[in-house]
Order: sequence, then structure tokens, then C-alpha cells
Amino acid sequence: MSTAFATSPRAATVGPGSTVVLVDAGGTNIGSVRYALQRLGVEAPLTADPAAIRAASKVIVPGVGAAGPAMARLRALGLVDLLRGLTQPVLGVCLGMQLLCAHSEEGDVDCLGLIPATVRRLLPAPGLRVPHMGWNRLHTRSAHPLLDGLAHGAQAYFVHSYAVPVGIDTLATAEHGATFSAVVARGNFFGMQFHPERSAAVGARLLRNFLAL
Repeated sequence: MSTAFATSPRAATVGPGSTVVLVDAGGTNIGSVRYALQRLGVEAPLTADPAAIRAASKVIVPGVGAAGPAMARLRALGLVDLLRGLTQPVLGVCLGMQLLCAHSEEGDVDCLGLIPATVRRLLPAPGLRVPHMGWNRLHTRSAHPLLDGLAHGAQAYFVHSYAVPVGIDTLATAEHGATFSAVVARGNFFGMQFHPERSAAVGARLLRNFLAL
């Protein structure tokens, strides 16, 4: 496990009157994300209210689950077009990152279409298990404020069976048999395939970087 940084994580600030919300896409692990934000001094309510999401300064789409049920829930709540049209910073975490993509092989479902990529199933190989679970090294491909302070050799905690292939929107990669996108960014939409809330100081720093965007 790595917690290496150029500087230590500090309390996050999002400015007076700023708000952060967690989109209720029906996934699990929501409590852990909220606690991680609370440790940074940020209260982020879980909501499916379009007005609250639209008015927030930062929006996080967390979740552990499957793409099909998550997209069905977003459609039932009338949030698909809303999320597509947001102009503030939006962060997808784990399944949330995959939902930002155009399509997922998991359930053969169309997603939000904000990242032009198809989510692919990780392929098992000798000595490699799927789902991919545990600490893995992050390899930076592009400089970006979201990755400020990320030290060489930093590791994050992953739990997933599907991943986003490496593409033009990939900021950092990881490897599990094949190389896949660990962090993506396109316009105001960002994704982390790993769990920042379970990634110790590395995750705290990256969450703080997102809150500062």
C-alpha cells in the first residue's frame, strides 16, 4: 500500500456557499464516500433531486454495482439528460466512472455517453483473478490538476470486473493483465476507477484535488 505524496493532504475547501452532492444511482459504498469527504471537512448529501444536483458546485456519482441497474435507475429518476448537461465538475467513482462512458459490456447497456469509450470486461489469466481486488500502482500519462501531488509509485485500491480502455481521455492507467484507464477526464467530467475513499492518503489527496477544481 502506498500513501506517498509530494505534500500532505489538507482539509478540502469548496468555497463559501459551495455545495457537493452525491448522486443516488443506487450503488453501494455510498457511506464510505461520504465519510471520506467528511474527513476532508465536506458534507455531501445523497440525493436524486434534479434541482439539488443542478445547483451543486460539485457532483459525484459513486457506486459499487452493475451498469444495467444503475442506468435503469438514472432513467427512472429522470437524471440521464440532467447529468449529460451539467457544466460544473462531475466525478464518477468506480461504477460511476464507467457510467460516464458510451456503452458497457456489462449488461450490454448504453451509458451516459460523456466519455467516448466502451467499458470492457477484464479477462482472467494465469495468476490473475477477476474481479480485480486490491492495491495497484497508478501510472500518470498526462499532467492535470486532478493529479497534483500524486507521487511516482502511488497506489490506489481497486475492486472491479470491468474497465475503460486507454484512450485520449486517460490521465492515468493501471494494469491487471492488460493496461486500463484508472483516471479519465473530458471537459468537466472526471472518473476514478479505483476507490479514493479506500485509498488512504492517495485517495484523500485526489478527492481534495477534485474539490479544488
